[in-house]
Amino acid sequence: MPTVHEIESALFALAPEELAQEWDNVGLLVGRPSRDVQRVLVALDITEAVIAEAEREQMDLIVAHHPIMNCAWRPVQSIRSDDIQGRKLMRLIEYDISAICMHTNLDAAPGGVNDALAAALELEQVEVMEGGEGIVRTGLLPERMSLQQFLALVEERLKPNGVRYSDGGRLIRKVAVGGGACGGYFRTAAEKRCDVFVTADVKYDQFLDAKELGLTLVDAGHYPTEDVVCGVLVRYLAQQFPELTIQKSSSHREVIEYDI
Repeated sequence: MPTVHEIESALFALAPEELAQEWDNVGLLVGRPSRDVQRVLVALDITEAVIAEAEREQMDLIVAHHPIMNCAWRPVQSIRSDDIQGRKLMRLIEYDISAICMHTNLDAAPGGVNDALAAALELEQVEVMEGGEGIVRTGLLPERMSLQQFLALVEERLKPNGVRYSDGGRLIRKVAVGGGACGGYFRTAAEKRCDVFVTADVKYDQFLDAKELGLTLVDAGHYPTEDVVCGVLVRYLAQQFPELTIQKSSSHREVIEYDI
């Protein structure tokens, strides 16, 4: 059976570490590099529900997109059970579940998050957008669409829990995509004569300014625009390590059900 280190190396072959932004935290973040692995769970985030799922399914490793900890955002000064991050780290260590996270390197990598997002939206002639830090992609729809037709495509392919948008007033053919919080690139997308930019976590003023530039700006949610990469990771790991059991998390999803 492969070790955690061997799986980390294979993931860095897919999404090289040097593609990660300077502030990011990628690679093996929790666990023993020498640990043998038989079962892998793939998820966008390492939530408490995902950890519980890994415990229940007797997983040895979780491969996720978002880092379980990032000292640039929140320094780790203690690991305590009365803190959300500390509680998650304690559970992973207690149950000997390793955690590998591939973040901005997977955003930028060929075949990574944003190529997967472009593929989900059926874009053709996909390219890296100059000025998008190697992350944002542009591509063409097979034919021009109205905004309502394009929104229907987004809803069909990404299954978001709602969509926010501002109408740039154009028919849509050239599309920019940036999974997650890429709203800051909307001006560059407008400069590149894109008709629409699909991303997430868009601010109010960004919607207003994009409309003034004639760019339709669509916020389809952080989870839907990035979860598309989980299937890529499952297929890649299955190809690299056919002896492993690899599955996508069923506990982490966009739509949250509440008991009233």
